[in-house]
Amino acid sequence: MKYSMTMEFIVTAIAVFAVTVVAERILIPILRSHKAGQRILDIGPRWHKAKEGTPIMGGIGFILAMLLAATAFFVVRAVRGTSAQYIPLALTLAFAVCNGAIGFVDDYCKLIKKQNEGLKWYQKLILQFAIAIAFVCVMSYTGYMDTDVAIPFTNRVWHLGWGFYPMAVISLVGIVNGGNITDGIDGLASSVSWVIGGLFAVWAFAEGNESLGLVGAILLGSMLGFLIYNFHPARIFMGDTGSLFLGALVIGSCFMAGRELVGFIVCAVFIFEMFTSFLQVAWFRISHGKRLFKMAPFHHHLEKSNWNEYQIVGLFFVVEIAVCVVAWFAK
Repeated sequence: MKYSMTMEFIVTAIAVFAVTVVAERILIPILRSHKAGQRILDIGPRWHKAKEGTPIMGGIGFILAMLLAATAFFVVRAVRGTSAQYIPLALTLAFAVCNGAIGFVDDYCKLIKKQNEGLKWYQKLILQFAIAIAFVCVMSYTGYMDTDVAIPFTNRVWHLGWGFYPMAVISLVGIVNGGNITDGIDGLASSVSWVIGGLFAVWAFAEGNESLGLVGAILLGSMLGFLIYNFHPARIFMGDTGSLFLGALVIGSCFMAGRELVGFIVCAVFIFEMFTSFLQVAWFRISHGKRLFKMAPFHHHLEKSNWNEYQIVGLFFVVEIAVCVVAWFAK
């Protein structure tokens, strides 16, 4: 079992890496030819103006690679007659793809309208809540999610009852958007997601969990392949297509594995970035125009404090490794 799982993991990671590299290489000139380049708003960091015109929607490439790997995974399980036990994995991938579809529509609107707004914030939220509710309801109805939540660092279980459902939906939507906000500089969201893929892989081999093993393999392979083009200076951005997909895949996998609260630790960087944006807006209104940070989210505050993109990505990369170590001991 361990040998076959190891070989499958290695083959999947390498295959997803290769497909991602090829897909992004093909996508870049196609997107450029359609003038599908990022437009930088005047309210953004002035030094980001140099990035204007960089193709977005790069998430299409690694999502395609992941879905091809997932399809092969399910075909093999169907041949073996064991596909039914991977229903939670299929639902989790569907949750991620649906969020990625919202991002795709948002990116498409940006490209057609030639502006950065895309979908209205409330339109995105309505769609995200609908998808999160559907995910939680179907997982619960099929018996793959219950209202008992394991408390990190203890052997105790928290019996939430009906209170679990609003907590789950709000958490899913919040962290998905946190992943979206984190994608603000070259290589940031992709490097953080790569580390999380490593944690999923360790969990998978420690427990013989093939579903988590697949998620770990596709995250490690795709993010490494994408970073070839996304590391500073980026030749392509993942766009909302990729960032919403990644946020959903990460937190959805934590719920799939029954690690709902540990998921908050795993996604600490996403949550932190989201709250710095929220606090900035709240403090601006409460203080009548004063700012808590030089610019939000926090990675832009660091940029305003004369950190370069390599330093910021390096910091977040190390922090994500640290929180993943904490998450390992919290399970």
